[in-house]
Amino acid sequence: MSFNILVAYDGSDLSKKAVEEAKNQTKLAEDAVIHVATVISNGGPTMNAALARSFMNDLADEARPPIEKVREEMKQEGIDSKAEILMDYTFRNPGAQLIDYAKEKDIDLIVLGSRGLGGVGRFILGSVSSQVVHQAPCKVLIVK
Repeated sequence: MSFNILVAYDGSDLSKKAVEEAKNQTKLAEDAVIHVATVISNGGPTMNAALARSFMNDLADEARPPIEKVREEMKQEGIDSKAEILMDYTFRNPGAQLIDYAKEKDIDLIVLGSRGLGGVGRFILGSVSSQVVHQAPCKVLIVK
């Protein structure tokens, strides 16, 4: 049985630190698998559903090469990993998508930055990390 680690990746410096910490965590568990995930949320036009989906698909296409690069680097380091683009067509906080994924994939540990690209500096924890900390079905490691 593998130890499943979910790391949230959005290209920010903190998410890159989270990836490095997830790699460190694989040294502590046998058969660790890192799931690198980027959440694409519905943040585009809301009046036209087809246009909103098209906008999100474009964002997913842009997010795919960087997340695949992270997965490939892990592969070269001998770390078993998966790269996932999580599409959220609702208006939920992206943390909800991470939590859903963690439940579906029996994730044992979620690693994420305290704030991502969308973070506003007025909070100690960003809205995504705060939601994950409070609602995750597993352990959560916040990287600062």
